[in-house]
Amino acid sequence: MIGAPMSKLDLSKFARCTLLEGPTPIQHLSRLSAHLGSVNVFVKRDDLNGLGGGGNKLRKLEFLIGEALAANADTIITVGARQSNHARLTAAAAARVGLQCELVLTRSVPRFDADYLNNGNILLDDLFAARVHDLPGSTDALKFADERASELRLQGRKVYVCPLGGSSPIGCLGYADCAAEMLNQASAAGLSFDRIVVPNGSGGMQAGLVAGIVAMGLDPNLISGFTVYGDAGKARSITLDKAVQTARLIDAKLTVDSDAILIDESQLGPGYGIPTDAMRAAVRLVASMEGLLLDPVYGGKAFAGLLEGVASGHYRAGAHILFVMTGGLPGLFAYRSEF
Repeated sequence: MIGAPMSKLDLSKFARCTLLEGPTPIQHLSRLSAHLGSVNVFVKRDDLNGLGGGGNKLRKLEFLIGEALAANADTIITVGARQSNHARLTAAAAARVGLQCELVLTRSVPRFDADYLNNGNILLDDLFAARVHDLPGSTDALKFADERASELRLQGRKVYVCPLGGSSPIGCLGYADCAAEMLNQASAAGLSFDRIVVPNGSGGMQAGLVAGIVAMGLDPNLISGFTVYGDAGKARSITLDKAVQTARLIDAKLTVDSDAILIDESQLGPGYGIPTDAMRAAVRLVASMEGLLLDPVYGGKAFAGLLEGVASGHYRAGAHILFVMTGGLPGLFAYRSEF
């Protein structure tokens, strides 16, 4: 169980730019828990960050923007799909600190309706004054970003390139820090959690949580991820590699065992960004019972996995389950036709 008092994880040696207003709350979903009958569901409200429409990527960006500013960068470039939450929040964070921002966005999700192409995150990218490179889905986005960075450097610009989802080891530190935040909140509230459930896209959030939990001497197997990007084997490999690298940043002597990464691919459906019936049902259930909005790409699919686990008896009766609510609200408007 997670909930024992823990000392604060010391990440003070890393450059950091404050983008959050403070710890995000943990809330009990009392009506939904009563509806489900056998478990108590709590949510870590990482959607409740004010900057740029909020969302979990701001935790990573605190360290990524911090590193960029420490290197005297004047421009940041990152990559993602057309409706990338990370791209939107990178643009917002860049606007906050005065960096130029370029987004390399690929049409990697097979959706061509007007809402997906022009609403949601892509609308906000424009409002945040980011330059968007709109590229086919087959494009190697990171290669394009590196080539664009080289062009800008020849013009005298100082460019920081940020990977997919902000999920470099430096970015993952944001969720190592979140692990300590959650433990302290649970201890202060007298709570313990049997399971922490997260969506897994680029792997950085789960990797950071695992690294943080390991650094504090607890069992990382309490964290379960539902992959929304690729199959479980690939997601596990990527997440483990990032968890190992992040743990070593925290303490060079730390190790992360290969069995520390739990990944479930049951909610992936046809692929990344492609809706499923279970996702739609989960989004509607949480909205109608608790007034909370899950996004259709990440949180909706992962919460569908949590619900399936409850229905199948995967969690013990009376278990306390903490779901990390990652935000991505603008994505709902891009997927209007699905609802």
